[in-house]
Amino acid sequence: MPANLTPQYKRAEDAYRQAKTTPEKIEAIEDMMRVIPKHKGTEHIRADLKKRLAKLRSTDEQQKRNRGGTDIFFVEKHGAGQILAVGMPNSGKSALVGKLTKARVNIAPYPYATHAPVPGMMPFEDIQIQFVDMPPVTSEGLVTGMMGGLERADALLICLDLSAPDLLEQAENCFGVMAERGLFPTGKAAVEGMNNKPMLTLGTKVDLPDTADNLDALLELRPDLGPVHPVSTETELGLDVLPKCCFELLDIVRIYSKQPGKPADKIDPFTLPRGRTVVDFARAVHREIAADLKYARVWGSGKFAGQTVQRDHIMEDGDIVELHV
Repeated sequence: MPANLTPQYKRAEDAYRQAKTTPEKIEAIEDMMRVIPKHKGTEHIRADLKKRLAKLRSTDEQQKRNRGGTDIFFVEKHGAGQILAVGMPNSGKSALVGKLTKARVNIAPYPYATHAPVPGMMPFEDIQIQFVDMPPVTSEGLVTGMMGGLERADALLICLDLSAPDLLEQAENCFGVMAERGLFPTGKAAVEGMNNKPMLTLGTKVDLPDTADNLDALLELRPDLGPVHPVSTETELGLDVLPKCCFELLDIVRIYSKQPGKPADKIDPFTLPRGRTVVDFARAVHREIAADLKYARVWGSGKFAGQTVQRDHIMEDGDIVELHV
């Protein structure tokens, strides 16, 4: 007997495929179970959904227990995205997080001053990006449990001390310990077991002597690192453009909601991964709106202001969207 799955079910199934977190997956499967036709042709599908839901709920409970007790590297995400500062001892990452977020980081002239993640919020135009200072990478590797925090983050800033005599070793160690665990910068050819993560390399303490020559040598010896952005928390060189770099690293867009007959809300935009559609935006506003959405009007990426677009229209940064159900 055919399943005859409805458009509402297929939209919920699509939301499940796009879900990143366990709670999002649970919510999507609950939607699928709510809208799936109840007849003999869907018995196997409904049974599979129940199994998946039970497994996800068990995983969610375990994650909650870990967060409450043992997983000190779990940092609840806030803002438009979560970026971690990673580096060797005294690489300047704590000073950087403190300067850009006003978080109470422990800045000290000795190694291992940071023992656990210290989150702060970095402003960029009309959004906030979470910037987290992490314990240092060492020649022995990562602190036990820290890898989970790196994998959960949306992006990483790799901090290299341009004044250090072991600058090249810093780079090799930071990227090497992650590569050993299958974590590579976005753009590396994907292979089985590889986890690609957006990464940006920073050259810190550029205000100190000989750092320009050290940076040139690093780029010559390690061209695979890509651009290395020089920054200084003392002179603030490079700090003014760093929030924009982080925004671009996250590869997200800001979408502003508008109710019919009213001005757009230009204060608190929604943020979505680049490439998402009108229906994805509707789902971010409310899942029931997404299910009933007929069309939208867009100011920004449309051919003309207030253009009527369909559910699959791809959103661009700065779009104003008026949803119609």
